[in-house]
Amino acid sequence: MIKPNPTQNEKTLKSDDFIVSKTDTHGKIIYGNKMFIKISGYEEKELLDAPHSLLRHPDMPKVIFDLLWQRLKNKQEIFAYVKNLCKDGSFYWVFANVTTTLSENGSIRDFHSVRRKPSLKAMSVIPDLYRQLLSSEKSGGLEASKVLLQKNLDEKGVDYDSFILSLQQ
Repeated sequence: MIKPNPTQNEKTLKSDDFIVSKTDTHGKIIYGNKMFIKISGYEEKELLDAPHSLLRHPDMPKVIFDLLWQRLKNKQEIFAYVKNLCKDGSFYWVFANVTTTLSENGSIRDFHSVRRKPSLKAMSVIPDLYRQLLSSEKSGGLEASKVLLQKNLDEKGVDYDSFILSLQQ
């Protein structure tokens, strides 16, 4: 499937909207609720078995997904702000909580993501931070972006989780 060209058209969630999706251990979509399907602009049949990265907006720094996959592989949840790309090129921001679903023997069965509208406070901080991280990635690679993210956290005297959650309050 060909990814659309991003536009400047932003879609926004209402405060009571929840986007839910599940992916298998390879990142392929195995479930999406009606809101997920509606905001993405894809038909359900186009989404099912497609890689979730289909929705990845090019403005998203890789360091955020690197952290996400690192946490999930360790069976830890993660909260993150994500800019997603719609089928028509529009975009939307979400505050995501991603967790692993474990099988009876403790192995990872799939990943479950619940997303909602990000706070105004987060949207006054995150887009600029992500621009900086992306710029750092383009000039120095993923490692440079990791260093910059850690520097930002150190300057604030917080860890990643505390920083992200503080923006949603």
